[in-house]
Amino acid sequence: MTIQQLQYVVAVDEHRHFQKAAAACFVTPAALSIMLKRLEEELGVVIFDRSRQPVIPTEMGVIVIRNAREILSGVRKMEQEVKYSPGTDIRGELRIGVIPTLAPYLLHLFVPGLLAKYPDLKIQLKELHTQTILDQLQHDLLDVGLMALQPELQGLKVRSLFRERLLVFVSENETSLNHRFLFPGDIDVERLWLLEEEHCLRSQVMNLCSLKKNAEEHARMQFDAGSIETLMNIVEGSGGITVIPELATLQFTAARKQQVRYFAPPEPVREIGMVTYRHFVKEKLLDILQEEIQAAVTPLVQRT
Repeated sequence: MTIQQLQYVVAVDEHRHFQKAAAACFVTPAALSIMLKRLEEELGVVIFDRSRQPVIPTEMGVIVIRNAREILSGVRKMEQEVKYSPGTDIRGELRIGVIPTLAPYLLHLFVPGLLAKYPDLKIQLKELHTQTILDQLQHDLLDVGLMALQPELQGLKVRSLFRERLLVFVSENETSLNHRFLFPGDIDVERLWLLEEEHCLRSQVMNLCSLKKNAEEHARMQFDAGSIETLMNIVEGSGGITVIPELATLQFTAARKQQVRYFAPPEPVREIGMVTYRHFVKEKLLDILQEEIQAAVTPLVQRT
């Protein structure tokens, strides 16, 4: 049994397709298949049901895959502890997942400076929903997630980065919301545009506005948007209101700034943080990432 064979097992499980797994491992499908067949013969089990498309693990295969992931995680942990021990240079790769309601407004603030300051550091960025980030952290497909922190993140290491206010974006014809400061009760939920359910910001807005599903049913049209920019374009074109995070307003034109309203104190906020899995050991890289993000954002929003 070799580390390479275990890597092939995990790759096939992730892609559920031998050709795609082979491409991800930079080998031919024939070479990958031969190595897996040898492992199956050594263990005396069939790991994947090749008669199914996509291929699926057998009952014994699930056990092999789980152990393969644990072994590979241990190998990576050992490599990282050596590579990132005190006194070593900042180098290597950092795989970062960022939620869609944060990525367009945060990444450009710190990534260019981070890469310029640490030329031997490689950054891999993925824009993913919260649950996907958590799943990929658990399966060691990501190193760190940048997201809105939630109370149910047990088993994960969390570092708070900053808090940003939630603001109201209104159409020009919403005359009832002309005053600068609003209370959540001022918002007509039947005129409120929301993100689709995969976004954690949607849940926060629904809780803030005490929005119930039966209120949604009374709306003449319902559209769950995939991005904050889409929400704001709908508000401008079709009327209504939406709730947006503070960072989204930093590059607003003067005209768009006139459409922003603030909540009366205590202002609702979302807390942005870094999330890593328990076994993550690149603490030096996390320190640097936290420092760069907070240095970039502190002048712009309220920090914890």
